[in-house]
Amino acid sequence: MTWHVFTLIGTIAFALSGAIVAMEEEYDIFGVLVLALVTTFGGGLLRNLFIGLPVSSIWSQSALFNAAFVATAIIIVLPVRWVQHWLPRWVNVFDALGLSAFTIQGALYAAQMKYSVGTVIVAAVITGIGGGVIRDLLAGRKPLVLREEIYALWAAVAGAAVGLHLVDAHSPWQLYLLLTVVFVLRMLSVIFHWHVPKRKWATTGSSKTDAHSL
Repeated sequence: MTWHVFTLIGTIAFALSGAIVAMEEEYDIFGVLVLALVTTFGGGLLRNLFIGLPVSSIWSQSALFNAAFVATAIIIVLPVRWVQHWLPRWVNVFDALGLSAFTIQGALYAAQMKYSVGTVIVAAVITGIGGGVIRDLLAGRKPLVLREEIYALWAAVAGAAVGLHLVDAHSPWQLYLLLTVVFVLRMLSVIFHWHVPKRKWATTGSSKTDAHSL
């Protein structure tokens, strides 16, 4: 039951996230549906390729496709003024919820297949961020994972918690607690603009051209 709940949460959250981004970019109805589905299932496809699961298993999940379709249809039929006023504010919330749910789901997949801790972490990250990266690329945006805000790091934290058995994979309340922690950390990083330190290319006023000419 816990497994299916995580999958359903991630499916709906990422479908809504993809649909909202598509509508912000003024895609047509078909484009909104495509971007919603890509956001929802892109990470799972990449994960299956990485850990050796059949890619075709994605297409057998008709219930999840129906859930993503219904969630997207609801966004499409909502009044335009509601979409413009409310939904853009919820992109980060839906994205954080999808990240949390799919990250843990990906980690559980890899852990059940007895992979190493490193592989569990990578599987968690790929599942959590893969769909969002594809969504942003198709929408012509800089992928969220490449921005200053902490994003993929929280997916890695969740993967490490599962891979190192810091949470019991058979304990629903521990898994829900982990989902809540990852969600809260992601939202806090958005609200307070937490970011991973970066190495600046130039510390002076020199231009990029000058830097490349050195």
